Amino acid sequence: MTIPKYEDLKGKVAVVTGGGGVLCSTLADYLAEQGAKVAVLDLNQDAADQIASNIIKKGGQAIGVKANVLQKDSLELAHTEVNQKLGPCDILINGAGGNHPKGTTSKTHLFPEDLQADEDLMTFFNLDPEGIQFVFNLNFIGTLLPTQIFAKDMVDREGCSILNVSSMNAYRPLTKIPAYSGAKAAVSNFTQWLAVHFAPVGIRVNALAPGFFLTEQNRTLLTQTDGNLTPRGQTILEHTPMNRFGEPEDLVGTTLWLTSNQSKFVTGITVPIDGGFSAFSGV
Repeated sequence: MTIPKYEDLKGKVAVVTGGGGVLCSTLADYLAEQGAKVAVLDLNQDAADQIASNIIKKGGQAIGVKANVLQKDSLELAHTEVNQKLGPCDILINGAGGNHPKGTTSKTHLFPEDLQADEDLMTFFNLDPEGIQFVFNLNFIGTLLPTQIFAKDMVDREGCSILNVSSMNAYRPLTKIPAYSGAKAAVSNFTQWLAVHFAPVGIRVNALAPGFFLTEQNRTLLTQTDGNLTPRGQTILEHTPMNRFGEPEDLVGTTLWLTSNQSKFVTGITVPIDGGFSAFSGV
């Protein structure tokens, strides 16, 4: 994929949470190609180090940093390491997030007979509050805390921005995953709030809303072991006009635009990257 050069990204310090994952590791890689110095933050130190190592092998500058986005102490340590090794943060990508089985129903709809089913059937009525809270914390608090720690570096400095990762679920909730949909809606709302709050100090805040991308978290839900689609995966493609899942590189162009000075008058938006899913009514 040919990507134009964004000269103003050269030398910028970019912090990417969830950087060991499929999507955010790709964003980290392309930011490094633009000359940014990238801190790959992840709960899994080995994953963070591997992505950083791959960037360095290609001539980029990166470090892997272990960080728990739900623990302020952990983020403070990460912040100190980033500042010592790379410098103050210019760009923060809040990519850490995910779902949990305990915040997910077994069926798309509730039927009367489900109330008499065994406890293995997860209905709305027996969703685990702790599972739902975990999903909300991971996605919303996991966006709020890194912003509290790293955005202080950006105050009254030119060319600084925050990019959150929301989801198409924020626009229209998907069946079976109420916790994840609600949490991502909170991220989109928070993006707008932060954009207004930070405007006087020159920090822009925007978000990506990916549609359906195959990741390690959802691969077994959307595809079978033989590579064929599951019924849910088939339904998704039937409702995606471009008739394919997104690829990590599909997020790159929007990411580079929103983190560069090419979008210096853009703040408070969430951009759908979904192959037309949000435009299709189903008929």
